Amino acid sequence: MAYDVYDNPLISRYASQEMSELFSPRTRIETWRKLWIALAESEMQLGLPVTKTQVVEMKKNVSNIDWKAAEKREREVRHDVMAHVHAFGLAAKKAAPIIHLGATSCYVTDNGDIVILRNALEIIAAKTAAVVAALGEFAKKHKKMPCLGLTHYQPAQPTTVGKRATLWAQDFALDLEDLEFRIKNLPMRGVVGTTGTQASFLSLFEGKHSKVERLNKLVCKKMGFDSSLPVAGQTYTRKLDSQILAALAGIAESAMKFATDIRLLASRKEIEEPFEKKQIGSSAMAYKRNPMRSERICSLARFVMSMPINSYMTHGTQWMERTLDDSANRRLSLPQAFLAADAVLELCANVASGLVVYDKVIKKNLNAELPFMATENVLMEAVKAGGDRQELHELIRIHSHAAAAEVKQQGRENDLLDRLKADPAFASIAGKLSSMLDGKNYIGRAPEQVDQFIKNVVAPIKRRYRNVKIGGAVRV
Repeated sequence: MAYDVYDNPLISRYASQEMSELFSPRTRIETWRKLWIALAESEMQLGLPVTKTQVVEMKKNVSNIDWKAAEKREREVRHDVMAHVHAFGLAAKKAAPIIHLGATSCYVTDNGDIVILRNALEIIAAKTAAVVAALGEFAKKHKKMPCLGLTHYQPAQPTTVGKRATLWAQDFALDLEDLEFRIKNLPMRGVVGTTGTQASFLSLFEGKHSKVERLNKLVCKKMGFDSSLPVAGQTYTRKLDSQILAALAGIAESAMKFATDIRLLASRKEIEEPFEKKQIGSSAMAYKRNPMRSERICSLARFVMSMPINSYMTHGTQWMERTLDDSANRRLSLPQAFLAADAVLELCANVASGLVVYDKVIKKNLNAELPFMATENVLMEAVKAGGDRQELHELIRIHSHAAAAEVKQQGRENDLLDRLKADPAFASIAGKLSSMLDGKNYIGRAPEQVDQFIKNVVAPIKRRYRNVKIGGAVRV
């Protein structure tokens, strides 16, 4: 690490090794060289003066990059693609005359970006699937544990810890659907020439349109794509960047929701993220157990969610067939959006797989509110036992407000149950009142919903990604 210049924390602190390497200069230039090879080999197959010897030499030198020669050349010509055409020619001397034949710079820059972006999306998809799987396991384990439901962050009808986790998992599952759609349908820019008309290739093939069309299909197939854009200018439409970054922003918003809920639950002392044995929560307050992973998720997620607006402006200001004001911007926005999204997902997987549940606190918090929530059941039972519904409703209202005043004004425990037991109007059901305060009586179909969610959503995702191995370590 250089300590005298700015260090990008996305690389040094947050993102995984595989994502950092994917957006490295080496991956970029090796991808360019593979595109030059695909072009040369396809041109050879279609009868242009490119020899097998030249193609073989290019293939042998994909990773033989003279970085200093390329940098020296770029300083002279002020053009990165031509600098690397030169450097590739130095490594593959026999092929030097035919490298980049008929192509424009965007043949390698834009098609190369598409290849890298698709690979990046595949990494993101696998990590999103891992988060869904981890949350699914957590939901299954705690599907029957009653907890206080919260709407408007106020006490509401009980749910279960597991059911709440399915809400988080479902968001990520929806994101995964979007990612998979993008991966499946992402097209190459293709072999279309300087302004997208394929004029240079039509000239090379002496006006034979069918060969130009075959050239495009051959190159796409060699690079692992089934299709290219129907039409393009000098670049692929930057609309693709907007769609990709929107998918990443979707993951970020799901992650922020999940992490924010964990932060709130940690404040309630119900659920916490993993906390290591020697971890320090505060330099001053030694007792602190700050949810730093969840806070970091929210921080990085906010950055990812800010990216689409940038890509919207980039696409919207591409004049006619293209302008170059997108280039420097995309070198920043695309890699950093992926690096940040990658870091978010690694943290989410770490948190989801290590959540700590404090069941006694959860039960205590539920029981503090449960007497109020049980009053409708109490009313129905008392009416069935012969009571007057309107009179009983009024008595419950009076007792409930009195119990609430004890809690809010005096800081005492909720004594509504004792008040009802002491009221002669409820004497006929006094023996049933305690049993009515079992949280499991108020969770509806939450456990069954968890089972269905795991069967219909989580299990298929796990099957699809069971053989996908993604490396990387969480940086916390």
